[in-house]
Amino acid sequence: MSTQNAVIIGAGIAGIAAAIRLAVKGYAVAVFEANATPGGKMSELQQNSFRFDAGPSLLTMPQYINELFELAGKDPSKYFQYQKLDTICKYFYEDGTKLTAYADKQQFEKEVNTHIGEPAASLQKQAVNSAQIYRLTNPVFLQKPFTGLKTLFTKEGFKAFINLKKLDTGHSMHQANQSLFKDVRMVQFYDRFATYNGSNPYTAPATLNVIPHLEQHDGAYFPVEGMYGIVTSLVKLAIELGVKFHYQSPVESILLSGSKATGIKVKGEEIAADIVVSNMDIWFTYTKLLKDQPKLHPQKVLQQERSSSALVFYWGINKKFAKLDLHNIFFSADYKAEFDHIWQQKNIYHDPTIYLNISAKLKPNDAPPGCENWFVMINVPANTGQDWDTLIAKARKNIMAKLSSRLNENIGKLIISESVLDPRDIESKTSSYRGAIYGTSSNSKYAAFMRHANQSAKIKNLYFCGGSVHPGGGIPLCLLSAKIVGELVG
Repeated sequence: MSTQNAVIIGAGIAGIAAAIRLAVKGYAVAVFEANATPGGKMSELQQNSFRFDAGPSLLTMPQYINELFELAGKDPSKYFQYQKLDTICKYFYEDGTKLTAYADKQQFEKEVNTHIGEPAASLQKQAVNSAQIYRLTNPVFLQKPFTGLKTLFTKEGFKAFINLKKLDTGHSMHQANQSLFKDVRMVQFYDRFATYNGSNPYTAPATLNVIPHLEQHDGAYFPVEGMYGIVTSLVKLAIELGVKFHYQSPVESILLSGSKATGIKVKGEEIAADIVVSNMDIWFTYTKLLKDQPKLHPQKVLQQERSSSALVFYWGINKKFAKLDLHNIFFSADYKAEFDHIWQQKNIYHDPTIYLNISAKLKPNDAPPGCENWFVMINVPANTGQDWDTLIAKARKNIMAKLSSRLNENIGKLIISESVLDPRDIESKTSSYRGAIYGTSSNSKYAAFMRHANQSAKIKNLYFCGGSVHPGGGIPLCLLSAKIVGELVG
């Protein structure tokens, strides 16, 4: 067992997980966070008796959370409880079609056939394809550090290589979905999964059709204490393992001795460490914490296209809506036009797809009696200097009109509490370059392989975790990045 010191830069979900893994290995771990609370993008907001999970709102693959407690010899259920959802999401199309995505496969197949007319065989074929991509990529890519061609020189790597055609890198997600389904509504349903990592289904490789497998096969879940309960439970575990958290302590730089990381500087104080792990966005890690070492900057990585961002309205609504569920999607009538606006025009389409999350459906104390807490989000471009105040005002008007029309209610009159989160806020609050939620996009067939590695090739004892590095963004992949770091440190 090691008695060395490790410092973690950032208390996002991956930083907390990395701290736990290193503490279990015997390291003395200290986490330094710029904000007053842990969680990074996975934060919470409380306003006027309403509580909101301010960031991620969908939980999949909870086994990666349970694994952290089990590593520490703890019973996960004593710290973190969650329930599997029978209804994953409700979908509302502009033509009036309503579709409920049930967790039960047969029930979902019947629902789709009844409301859209797609045969069960099409859904089953998609599920088989999605599962196949997962089986090929999970052991060689998601669970392991990616080291270029070296990664292929393993049993799992060779298997993935000889089955490259099955990964369908030569088609876009949209092209693959179009070949599977006859109805444009079903194509749109599966195209939406590109937004789970901030990408464009019309350009992202069909390999990303692995994403539905995580939700539709393994299931979607809801933490009893809300999504922020993931953070609080893991922080509790980390503290029990001896991890020290330092809040309102922004790291100023990573200290080097030659080509070796030796610690960090915080508030002018130099803190020595044997291991340095950055959970900060890779762009800011280099341009801020290693700004005096330009020769060490991975220029190709730093110049990659950013993922999309988000515009979120946190609305306290003075009414309950029986037709809505925990997760709800109101689709755009022209999905292609919406993504063209995000990626080519860098602005917001007048008819955006709206994601509406209402945690009070399963956690009633998140809203006062008779009310609901609406997390209303649309996908928007990363910040490149747009006139956000004007864009937000227009988007708010269009969102309210769309929801009012679909729900037959004047939503504007029901809003009794409001806050807004835009790409500028995301960047300033979470050090996410340009407010890009997932770091770089996955809009090319090589993008997944071009993310920054979890270990520096130029600086000894420097490691990286979080959504901006391998294997990618989203809760499961962030947790896997921490797992990879733990294995690399040894």
